[in-house]
Amino acid sequence: MNQRDKKLAYKIYLYLGAMFITSLVVSNLIFQKFFYWNPFGDIQIFGAPLFEVSVGILPYPITFLITDLISEIFGKKKANQIVTAGIFASFFSMGIVLLADFSPAIENSPVNDELFSKVFALSPIAVLASMLAYLFAQYVDIAIYHFWKKLTDGKHLWLRNNFSTFLSQFIDTFTVVSLLCLFKVLPWSMFYGLVISGFMFKVLIAFLDTPFLYFFVYILRKRFGLKIGEEINLEA
Repeated sequence: MNQRDKKLAYKIYLYLGAMFITSLVVSNLIFQKFFYWNPFGDIQIFGAPLFEVSVGILPYPITFLITDLISEIFGKKKANQIVTAGIFASFFSMGIVLLADFSPAIENSPVNDELFSKVFALSPIAVLASMLAYLFAQYVDIAIYHFWKKLTDGKHLWLRNNFSTFLSQFIDTFTVVSLLCLFKVLPWSMFYGLVISGFMFKVLIAFLDTPFLYFFVYILRKRFGLKIGEEINLEA
């Protein structure tokens, strides 16, 4: 690979990393709003509507799509580096939120202390729960992805994309909901409904993002002349 192509590849990796980190940080900031979406009719699970989920779940599957894409094109090491950077960015953003929460609002501030605290005060606890789940789930996702990639000699992209995501998303959903209930951010009465709804929603998104993964992998392989299973080494 010539120097011009390597610079382009690094730029693509950088932008994918930026999208990953943005999706992760935003999901932790907006998680306290819940919505109901059910294309299958009025189905309920443990007394709660199916797909009654936090809006924080909306950008979160994007992070798994991006790590799968980075894993496929740039390798396991670069995917793990993005995960680590995302964890740092989340804790750093929560530090800024805490500083803003401790700063008293002026009398004519459009957002007063009470409203700001109501929206953001629980975020540090949520981020702690989310990061513990996320850290484990993302590394599991990357490890399983490369296990299947090696086992299939780089073939059957749909297999490693979905199998890695299904297990990691269940780990993430179960762990984060458990911790949020344990820290009394959410009532235990919502536990089963949120775990099942959250996991099924993520599974549905995983199915839907598979064509996008195929498309982006095809584009990048064609642009950089990669064979099936071949990766770009940005450090060479």
